[in-house]
Amino acid sequence: MKYTSAIMLIAMFMFQMIVLAQLKEKQMEQHPKLYSFVMKTIDGKEKPLSDYKGKVIMIVNVASKCGHTPQYKDLEEIYKKYKNRGFIILGFPANNFLWQEPGTDEEIKNFCTLNYDVTFDMFSKISVKGKDQHPLYQFLTKEPSVAGEVKWNFQKYLVDKKGNIVKKFAPGTKPTEKEVIDEIEKLLNNQ
Repeated sequence: MKYTSAIMLIAMFMFQMIVLAQLKEKQMEQHPKLYSFVMKTIDGKEKPLSDYKGKVIMIVNVASKCGHTPQYKDLEEIYKKYKNRGFIILGFPANNFLWQEPGTDEEIKNFCTLNYDVTFDMFSKISVKGKDQHPLYQFLTKEPSVAGEVKWNFQKYLVDKKGNIVKKFAPGTKPTEKEVIDEIEKLLNNQ
């Protein structure tokens, strides 16, 4: 009788653990607000970020007249290398740092195409900090795993296949550096 009661208690405990694990997983799937945003592409079309579900995403605030602007080349390089494995880059032009992105969407697109042959997804210019900070960047900068202001142009956020923001890289960290590539590889290899 003693053993039967102990087995029943263990079974009830295991059942509760399974239920809690399932609830946590369900919350994690519902958590990513990232997919709730609809953004305007650089061509003026509405693009739901939910279109990127199941992809590893790098979100970058970009600028055409910055010391980090040559990172467009590196971004394009890693995009081409990993796009067939489910990697995407979302570029968000912003004029928040010393007015280093003064152009219109059309001018930005032309600059990126002519100078860096950018083929990854580019979006309409937004504000990434300050009173007019776009809600997407309000979300990114308050996300506990990567919280903090955008420091400068070309700050990078990595998002896993479930829409969780998992890593932030400083503006000066090139997209082709080992620490970035290792993180991308790890996320692409995780199911």
